[in-house]
Amino acid sequence: MSVQAASIPAPPSCPGLLKKRVPPELDFQERLVALRKERGLTQQAPAELVEMHIPQIRRHASGRSQPTPDANRKLARALSVSADMLLFAQNERGLEDELRLPFGAASWLNPAENSVIRSVIESMVLRNTVKAAERRFAENGGGSPR
Repeated sequence: MSVQAASIPAPPSCPGLLKKRVPPELDFQERLVALRKERGLTQQAPAELVEMHIPQIRRHASGRSQPTPDANRKLARALSVSADMLLFAQNERGLEDELRLPFGAASWLNPAENSVIRSVIESMVLRNTVKAAERRFAENGGGSPR
C-alpha cells in the first residue's frame, strides 16, 4: 500500500493551525472516530496512511486496543491534528490548543523571528502585570497611580 493510494487530500503545511470542531472532552477512541468522520474519511484512508490493517483501526476506534506511540504519531499526521489533540482532553496538557499549536509552529521560525515573538509575549505579560498591580493599588485605597 502506498501513501498516495489513500483517498484524502494532503495535509496542509501547518495542520496545527486549522480550527477543529471535535469536542475536547471525548475519550481517545471517540476523538479518533470524530476526527475521521469530520474529515469525511472511511476507515480505509487512515489505515493506508498509517500502514495499518482496518481491523486494527477498528480496535483503536472501539477502545479495545491502544496504538503505539509511533502509530499515534502517524494517526495524528493522517488526520492533520497534533498528537496532543488526539490523545489528551482539553487543558490536560497545560496550554490551550489555541496557544499550543501556534507556539509549536513558531519553532519552525528562525532564531531572530523567535526572539521577536518572545519579546512581544514578554511585553504583553509585563503590561498586564502592571495593569493588575495598578488595579490592586487603586482598590486598596492607594489612589490612582500616575
